[in-house]
Amino acid sequence: MTTLKELAALLNISVSTVSKALNDSHEISENTRIRVKELAAKLNYKPNRIAQQLKTNKTKIIGVILPTVTNPFFAEVLHGIEKTATSNDYDIIVCLSNETLHKEKRSLDLLANGSVDGFIIAVARESQVKEQTDHIKSAIKSKLPVLMFDRVVDDIECNKVIVDDFQSVYEATEHLIVKEKRKNILLVSNIEELSVGQLRISGYTKALEDYNLEPNILKLDNAVDLDVEKRIYSCLKENTSIDAILSIDHVTGIVAINMAKKLGKEIPKDLSVVGFGYEHTQVLSSPKISIIHQKAHKIGEMSTKLLIDNIKDETLKLETIVVPSELKLSESFKN
Repeated sequence: MTTLKELAALLNISVSTVSKALNDSHEISENTRIRVKELAAKLNYKPNRIAQQLKTNKTKIIGVILPTVTNPFFAEVLHGIEKTATSNDYDIIVCLSNETLHKEKRSLDLLANGSVDGFIIAVARESQVKEQTDHIKSAIKSKLPVLMFDRVVDDIECNKVIVDDFQSVYEATEHLIVKEKRKNILLVSNIEELSVGQLRISGYTKALEDYNLEPNILKLDNAVDLDVEKRIYSCLKENTSIDAILSIDHVTGIVAINMAKKLGKEIPKDLSVVGFGYEHTQVLSSPKISIIHQKAHKIGEMSTKLLIDNIKDETLKLETIVVPSELKLSESFKN
């Protein structure tokens, strides 16, 4: 493997000059930078990462802890994180908490020993339910930059990138009431114990309150309601006056469309349906479901940029960035 010393000898310049040229230092002339980079490329020179880490005390690696990647939202966020990290010359290490407190703690402990320069994390379901997040606070106290996205904890002081969960659901509910002329809107929830779920439910109930309508919420427990289809089918069968469904996750909206069709309901004539997702999820149902598009890829991009800024300058003021969602209408709406 070619070294800096060998490049310097071949070019008859100092090792320091080669190093500065490769790092685009303004101290080195453009002609010298071009000569150094051309030879480095020709000889397939690769920087000694360990030596760089010892010199700068930085790994150029970001730890990413996600609840799951089977959820399309987190998979798309991860894509945004990876793409932005790569463009900024960072690598990522991804760990999955599998929605458990134990695995989240273990992942944080594993990577907080100098393996990474900072963390991007969406808090596990169990951590939020049990309100146990001291392991995240400990990482921050050790001066390790942490960024939380989507699922955040209000009393943890760190950079955050969130979705406008309350407002996006309020506006979707209002659209159902005003534009779709719906009066009996069922909200289907399997994430009510999470911070994002609570905000979405609040947006729904506030919109109904503003228009003098009664809430109707079907709460699904992931640990108990293994047959989601059966629960939604029974609810629609018993409550024939339901004329719209708002799903606050990525799955149950599509299930609701299938169960409504099974009961002989026409969509959107008898029933309007909206769920969370992005364009690719719309083609998974027939008719195509209208969605609250969370712009997951942008969330990943913004999270990575903000964390890298924090890594480079720990004195920067902490921020909470809100990435606005968008109601994208499709075949499950009349208007």
